Order: sequence, then structure tokens, then C-alpha cells
Amino acid sequence: MSLIRVLLAILFPPLSVIGKGCGSFLIVLLLTFCGWVPGVIAALVILNNPN
Repeated sequence: MSLIRVLLAILFPPLSVIGKGCGSFLIVLLLTFCGWVPGVIAALVILNNPN
């Protein structure tokens, strides 16, 4: 996980996980619309997953 991805996850979570697939992007986008903090947490969890 690079520093740029972490900063991107904090500033705009859906953009940071766009390379992980459409499902991850949509989940993080939905959580970001519900609230900024859930979107950031989900993005960081997805980015920390090695798969």
C-alpha cells in the first residue's frame, strides 16, 4: 500500500480503490455517500487486503 493510495483513501475513498474492481468501487462509493468515515475505513481495509 503506497502513501499516495492512503492519502487518496482519506481525501476521496472511491478513487483509491478503483483498481481493485467494480464491486469494491461501488461499495466504497455507497459507504462514502452514507458518510465520509465509513468510506475511508472501507477503502483502507480494501487497500490492506493483499488479494
